[in-house]
Amino acid sequence: MRKVEVVSYKKEWSKLFHDECQKLQGIFGPEMMNVYHIGSTAIPAIHAKPVIDILAVVKDVECVADFNKEMEEMGYDFKGENGIAGRRFFRKGGDERTHHIHMFQKGHEEIARHLAFRDYLLSHPDEAQKYSRLKQRLAAEFPDDIKGYVNGKNDFIKKVDEKAKHWAKSSDYHVNEVD
Repeated sequence: MRKVEVVSYKKEWSKLFHDECQKLQGIFGPEMMNVYHIGSTAIPAIHAKPVIDILAVVKDVECVADFNKEMEEMGYDFKGENGIAGRRFFRKGGDERTHHIHMFQKGHEEIARHLAFRDYLLSHPDEAQKYSRLKQRLAAEFPDDIKGYVNGKNDFIKKVDEKAKHWAKSSDYHVNEVD
């Protein structure tokens, strides 16, 4: 059973992301166009589950299956679309999860949504702190119930997604590729 653990930001999360990117680029080569650190571990100063979320943009999502053997050798389990049409999702670490990889074909709408959410929180520290406090409260409330924890974040995430979408359209927003 997975425990819901939310911890303070750790500087090594950036290094773990970069290390994994190099491995992924070694496997996928030119098929992989961009790789981004997303999720709470990409936002300094907020609490997060210690799982590195990676967004990978590929030329052709149908080709991802060609690399499943290499991903398995790296410790990843392939989970198919896992609830989002057009995504290829991988998990590493079993119940002691360490990484999630969300792969989308170039141009998929989820890419912009994920990046705008992350960049909105990076640009709005008060919102990021609200999210951090919510995650801490939910982890305390649902220490053995990952679904309860995730469901508890849904309304907040939807509101921030909407704000992020409008912010990205109305500002001089461009994807923040640092990390």
